[in-house]
Amino acid sequence: MRPQRLRSVLVAVCATAAVSLTGAAPAAAAPAPAPLRATAVAAGLAPLTDLFTERLLLADKVAAAKYGTDKPIDDPAREQQVLDDVAARAVGLGLDPDAVTAVFRDQIEANKLVQRGLYARWDAHPELRPTERPDLVQEVRPALDLITTRVLAALRETESLRASAACLPGLSVAAARSGYGHELDLLHLAGLGRALPSVCGG
Repeated sequence: MRPQRLRSVLVAVCATAAVSLTGAAPAAAAPAPAPLRATAVAAGLAPLTDLFTERLLLADKVAAAKYGTDKPIDDPAREQQVLDDVAARAVGLGLDPDAVTAVFRDQIEANKLVQRGLYARWDAHPELRPTERPDLVQEVRPALDLITTRVLAALRETESLRASAACLPGLSVAAARSGYGHELDLLHLAGLGRALPSVCGG
């Protein structure tokens, strides 16, 4: 039962990741010391994919805070504020600000993908609508800000792994393990796949 579910999650996340990551040249990932190296890279990237998953799960609270109000899912001003902040902090950490901005843009898009999916679910099934409205400013954003700090640290710690030839297969395995460990449903697995494209390459 659990092993079957693990296989299903691995297939779902790896398939989603493969589609999401096709823009990154497969030729670079070809040299074949692969299996052991990819496993080691997966272990190194697991803290990062776990953080992506934690951030993604906060989309439920963001959606619950906004659903039924005049607050839109898309908030370009707030999104740009986040991207400008991480770009500036990346410089201080010795990271490429453009690469870090791309990673966080993917996190934002993944979060919005989940929010839209939840809206559609709640529209179709009113009985599933949230019964409480979290405080977006006092409760949700501080949690997002904390994860942002931890993601930046993880990006610095995994810089060499993310530039390695084994990054793509390792990232897929790490994401699959994170999805399974957090018991993500298909909507959140799709969000996790959307969060991955900019991780490899530096």
